[in-house]
Amino acid sequence: MPRAIWTGTISFGLVNVPVRMYAAVSRKNVRFNQLDSRSGSRIRLKKVSALDGSDVPNDALVRGYEITPDNYVVVTDDELAAMDPEASRTIDLAEFVDLDQIDPIHFDGTYYLAPDPQLAKSYALLVEAMSRTNKAGIARFVMRGRQHLAAIRPVDGRLVLATLVYPDEIRDPLEIDDFDGLAEIELPDQELTMAEQLVESLATDFDPTNYSDTYREQVVDLIQRKADGQEVLTEVASSPTQPVVDLMAALEKSVEEAKQARRAGGESTEEQKRSA
Repeated sequence: MPRAIWTGTISFGLVNVPVRMYAAVSRKNVRFNQLDSRSGSRIRLKKVSALDGSDVPNDALVRGYEITPDNYVVVTDDELAAMDPEASRTIDLAEFVDLDQIDPIHFDGTYYLAPDPQLAKSYALLVEAMSRTNKAGIARFVMRGRQHLAAIRPVDGRLVLATLVYPDEIRDPLEIDDFDGLAEIELPDQELTMAEQLVESLATDFDPTNYSDTYREQVVDLIQRKADGQEVLTEVASSPTQPVVDLMAALEKSVEEAKQARRAGGESTEEQKRSA
């Protein structure tokens, strides 16, 4: 069973809703260790002083912020904790907004907020009120020494919290020169119509179960085969050069292939129904 990573209360007007926070995402990355190729032993990283190379014990470590090269201001854990001690266990709901007003670029981590089993009525009340009004709550809370901005929304009778990045953390697209001149490009009506048809021919309802991390699956398969003693031959594929194509011809061909794939999918579905 997952363990709660944070416990506290949602402050909702004069109502307090006790909650426990659980990570909603469990990453499936393949993690490698660095090894000594000569002996196969694992490489250990040591904490050493940049001054004389001596080992630094954990109890001698402090937190420092570099204000100029090699000039640091030391800040203690107690000093940071004193900044906002009351908010450390409270999610302060400041306002409610329509969820579609939040640009997805702001979303960061996602968590489940579960109720305290002994005090679940206030939780259920908040979920139902937010569901009926179709609103998301904007909140602030402190976790792991940092104040977070978050959006809380009801999903299937539960509360889901998504941390949000602050506006000053989002890079201005005008800093990226590759976007320059994009607005001046002329788009012929015929090509635009064909592109719209291609989009419509590929349109469907989003089903996340249709997707998987194929790269991770291939890496796991490679590891398993090597662990089983199989000889694995690898060939690094070279990046193909991109040919100059007729955009209109490519669009027309793409639309036709998409239609054929959809027809084939429909026929396959009908055959499955008949066999059932």
